[in-house]
Amino acid sequence: MADIKIALTTVQFNNLNLEHLRSELYPAELITVNRLNAPSISAALRNADVAIIHGDIDERFLHAPKLRWVHCNHSGIEKSALPDVFEKGLLITSSAGRSAPAIAEHALFFMLALSYQFPRFIQAQRTKQWGISGQDKLKALYGATVGIVGLGHTGSELAKRAKAFGMHVICYRRKDLPTPPEVDQIFSTERGDTLDELLNHSDFVVLALSLSNSSYHLIGERELSIMKESAYLINVSRGSVIDETALLHALMGRRIAGAGLDVAEEEPLPASSLLWTAPNTLITPHFTPGLPDQEERSLDIISENIKRFRTGKPMLNQLMPNDLYSVYRSPQKNKGGPRNTGVLARAGLFVRRLRHWMRTR
Repeated sequence: MADIKIALTTVQFNNLNLEHLRSELYPAELITVNRLNAPSISAALRNADVAIIHGDIDERFLHAPKLRWVHCNHSGIEKSALPDVFEKGLLITSSAGRSAPAIAEHALFFMLALSYQFPRFIQAQRTKQWGISGQDKLKALYGATVGIVGLGHTGSELAKRAKAFGMHVICYRRKDLPTPPEVDQIFSTERGDTLDELLNHSDFVVLALSLSNSSYHLIGERELSIMKESAYLINVSRGSVIDETALLHALMGRRIAGAGLDVAEEEPLPASSLLWTAPNTLITPHFTPGLPDQEERSLDIISENIKRFRTGKPMLNQLMPNDLYSVYRSPQKNKGGPRNTGVLARAGLFVRRLRHWMRTR
């Protein structure tokens, strides 16, 4: 049993949901602070057992003497996946899955817009032109193959929607688990599978995996060369799972048909980036429309984890050692990943590619 005496939150829940959280934590005292950088945070962390925050941890949380669990109220928590977290034995969880249906829709939006070449139809409409050249060669999603890399919350939601569209669904994930009914074929890291077959057969490759040392620049020049020239790459995860230089070369060289990017290695994407004008490339600003019950969905995850923390059960969305992301990056405006890769990133990439070579030689 793990007792909670004092909990801290910086999440701006509405009044009803805040009272719900307070009741779930009872008899613990709940301290509310308006923002993560408020001066009062340091004082609260001296006594807090639990912190529920809007953002990611920093040194203050690592040095908090009584803190045992931090819940980061968003999805990707690679910025909190630091070696010191595991050395301290600090539990880190996230609200991964709360926006999964909307992010899956976002991926489908990219797939539809790219397959229909919708930007060209918009331009034709603006010039009062009836149709576009080559429109008779456009293909529907029905019957096409989507390869989903990462079968977590978002990947699973996308697989269901893609199957409803009549698509052939193949997936790649870390764990060797039973194949869900909406998936036609699955590959896994634990089985020793590589991405090659998925990349080679997919009309759409959708990246829906978390960012870690093993997924950093997962898609590079070699992987892009395996894809069909008619295929599209879609990224709704984190910018740094793609080597953007390699992607730009593939797009400019027409080695793939196009891309849908909701994330970038540096965010906001600099005006100087050539991705802005790359052929058949759609860019959205790391933004997906919210769900009407998104706050309640977060609270459901937090409430369940409060029960699990108190009873010593495995937590939902818990950061694990294989999620480690030791690539150091600038904290300013960089949701997509690192600006400076550093020695650790290059070493991790070398090891990953060496292992891949050893499996496939």
